[in-house]
Amino acid sequence: MGREFSRHTILDTDLYCLTAEKFSLDRSNLDVVKAMLESGVSLIQYREKEKKSGEKYQECLAIRQMTRDAGAAFIVNDDIDLALMVEADGVHIGQEDFPVQAVRNIVGEKMAIGLSTHSPEEAREAVRCGADYIGVGPIFKTFTKDDVVDPVGFEYLEYVVGNVDIPFVAIGGIKEHNVAEVVRRGARCVAIVTEIVGSEDIGGTINALRQKMQHA
Repeated sequence: MGREFSRHTILDTDLYCLTAEKFSLDRSNLDVVKAMLESGVSLIQYREKEKKSGEKYQECLAIRQMTRDAGAAFIVNDDIDLALMVEADGVHIGQEDFPVQAVRNIVGEKMAIGLSTHSPEEAREAVRCGADYIGVGPIFKTFTKDDVVDPVGFEYLEYVVGNVDIPFVAIGGIKEHNVAEVVRRGARCVAIVTEIVGSEDIGGTINALRQKMQHA
């Protein structure tokens, strides 16, 4: 049915896929997630900033069941209450969200907490405060989010590879044409948004990305 995972092993995979319905070629999040799961993706994050709470809840309930049936892990972006209500495997927060320890007090010891980081200082603080994994990026310029910070490039990625002991995922502007370089710089798990959700052939794109990663 899929791999076994816990909050400490949730990033033991190659592709970390996120939803982004406005880039999904008029397909629903459920249709896109179904295609991802059928292509063997085992880690999916629900990230929808603009939708009403009730709609997000219904979508996450459905995706939680889909990921559970497929043996995949499910992470909710930002919304701690939503993550708890749908029994997600993790919640991913940003630098301006609630502190990691405060989130841990709410979600307990089983749920993974991921934290976006953009500098060595933020990475060190993430380790100190008990994040289970960090997002490292944006590696390249990205237009997926409205409030995105400037690209951190490979310098920060290489710092994390050499100095940070907790799992990490590289994110931000990663596409088929540059994913091999990200892997060569030490990333083992990469988060990809528009390259996958905006593809007419999601399965084909996922296969192509994996081939590039394996050859790297």
